[in-house]
Amino acid sequence: MTGPRDQEHPTHDEGRGYPPSRDEVSQRLALLPESMNEYAIFSLDAEGRVQSWNANAERVEGYSTVDIIGRHFSVFYPSEQIATGYPDWELERAAEVGFYIDEGWRLRKDGSRFLAHVVITVQRTPEGMLSGFIKVVRDITEARERERRSRRRFTDLFHLAPVGICVLDDSERLLDANSALCDLLGYGLSEIHGKTAADLLHPRDGDGGFIPATTEPGVSPDRGDASQRVLARSDGQQVICDVHSTLSVQEDGSRFWLVGIQDISERIRHTEELHYQATHDDLTGLLNRKGLSELLEELRGGPTGRFAGLYCDIDNFKRVNDSLGHEAGDELLMSLARRLRGGLPEQCTAARLSGDEFLIVCSDIDAVGGLEAFATWAAEFLNTAMPMRGEIVRVSASVGAAMLDPATMTAEDLMRLADAAMLKAKSGGAGRTSLADSREVAALSEQVRLEEELRQAIDNDGLALRYQPLVDRHGTVVMAEALLRWPHPERGQLAPDVIIPVAEQGDLLRSLDLWVLRTAMREAAGWPQSNGGPVNIAVNLGGLLPADPSFVDEIRAVVTDSDLDWHRVILEVLETVLVDLPEQPREAMTELSEKGVRFAMDDFGIGYSSLARLNELPTQIIKLDRRFVSRLDTSAADYAIARAVVDMARAMGRACVAEGVETATQFRLLDGLGVDVFQGFLFSRPLPPAELRALLDSGPLPVPAGE
Repeated sequence: MTGPRDQEHPTHDEGRGYPPSRDEVSQRLALLPESMNEYAIFSLDAEGRVQSWNANAERVEGYSTVDIIGRHFSVFYPSEQIATGYPDWELERAAEVGFYIDEGWRLRKDGSRFLAHVVITVQRTPEGMLSGFIKVVRDITEARERERRSRRRFTDLFHLAPVGICVLDDSERLLDANSALCDLLGYGLSEIHGKTAADLLHPRDGDGGFIPATTEPGVSPDRGDASQRVLARSDGQQVICDVHSTLSVQEDGSRFWLVGIQDISERIRHTEELHYQATHDDLTGLLNRKGLSELLEELRGGPTGRFAGLYCDIDNFKRVNDSLGHEAGDELLMSLARRLRGGLPEQCTAARLSGDEFLIVCSDIDAVGGLEAFATWAAEFLNTAMPMRGEIVRVSASVGAAMLDPATMTAEDLMRLADAAMLKAKSGGAGRTSLADSREVAALSEQVRLEEELRQAIDNDGLALRYQPLVDRHGTVVMAEALLRWPHPERGQLAPDVIIPVAEQGDLLRSLDLWVLRTAMREAAGWPQSNGGPVNIAVNLGGLLPADPSFVDEIRAVVTDSDLDWHRVILEVLETVLVDLPEQPREAMTELSEKGVRFAMDDFGIGYSSLARLNELPTQIIKLDRRFVSRLDTSAADYAIARAVVDMARAMGRACVAEGVETATQFRLLDGLGVDVFQGFLFSRPLPPAELRALLDSGPLPVPAGE
């Protein structure tokens, strides 16, 4: 659409100083129908008679060119407009200002009406004399009907919406509101009308309104913004709401803000309840480990980051449980919790860590007289007599105290230190206290340093594997077990008995397992065959276990990436892990077994597996623990256990592997029992990858001859 300034200065033809003639206009209009098929375009002479007519005009107005040429354009107007002289007035107005724009009802030849958008522009001679008009007409009946239906739908949605909606002007004054908002805030429509956003906000919400601050020129007019605000009901009660605001700019340039307001108080309350349940102990109502961790991290990020922890273990709690029953034990714990909540200094918070263990956190140790004095106070505070089911129960606690240094320690480190100090206190007798000393702090710092170094070694391939061959009774290598080594730059070659405890403390066992799996599978894929057959790879699992939700996916990814045959994969899991395995982890093992993976029950004989339970497990291999093998030729009991294990494995269709075979006598005895595979220094020590490949190329290993 063109504006008044544009119409007062019509565009001239290139290279000419005057407008085109009427004939030229007619010729040009004839060229427009195909490119502007929504518009009826025709020309009038100075008196308003039709001079030219295009095909679109015929479709819109219903007149053929023969019917309309020479007739006055007022035939397109209803009689009531003709009676008022409106058509001629339109031409007069256009002649005065150079153009005229209008919307109104018009008539077709058949008498039907349509809503028209009309633009009339003036044509003049080179001398400036009025020569006629160009008129452009567009049928907007359907468009306006769609707009009407859209407005109706908006109005219905506005008033029927289950969430509060209001309309604001730029000063945030309320122009309209729906019943949902009135009900939410407790106002009638007449009461809420004219209020500002600030009037609706609760004092605790602070300054500001509903309209976002960024509304400068250039910001998209339909930009929406959302925020959580606290509104005030008419009775002063607060309501927590999600507030969404959207700016709407109309065609005429007017603008308003459409604001949606939804009550989320119940959702917030439910979320807070869930968070409370997740962070508090069900029995005592004190913080649990998760809640304690959140508190410690919050304190650690405070102004000083320094705080103290007292690890309190209730002395002889088991005696209460055994003599009075577990319900009495629970009552005692709840009584202690109430005592802690009601008697601790304001700088302190208590948490229950496990059955009879509590941690007291103090955010300002100076305010309670220092660490040693506070530990002594806590021990005395918990040394009390409590009535319990008709008896008086004397309670005391062993207390270990530690300070957190935020520069070198984590919140978990504090609990470790305080726990170690508590154990030292307990060793001295009931009701004692102990402070973490410099040696314990140094030991913890060393542990933390080792954990970080191990983490770096895992991430940067700073570890290594050795492989110990396992042979059948003829000396053929049938598998090799991956054994971890850590070539530490300062401590030298570290074995699993050093690495695993560090990984356990640092929560690195899962990452360690994945590193070993990826490395072992990748290297095993390149091994030569042994005596014409494939060599399987066995990996011990300690962190990535069948109960892990992503166990199957992780194993599948490792095997697939290594391009190793599934049937060459053996995963070793401790008997103690498998003994009480739930249904879902067993299904994970079964899924992998169906692909060809075999599971070995490691260190069998030291756990408590029942025969029925063992038969249910999807394990294909049983490994006889080395402690029975080592005394096989000197202990009748160990020999009998070994024989029972081998017979049981055979009866259940499992293969049996003997660990720690170091002498010819052990080999002969085990071979006589029917052991399938042998592992030990009698055959080979753990080898680097290159040496293992050379050994596989050399053929079967020597085995002791029978006597």
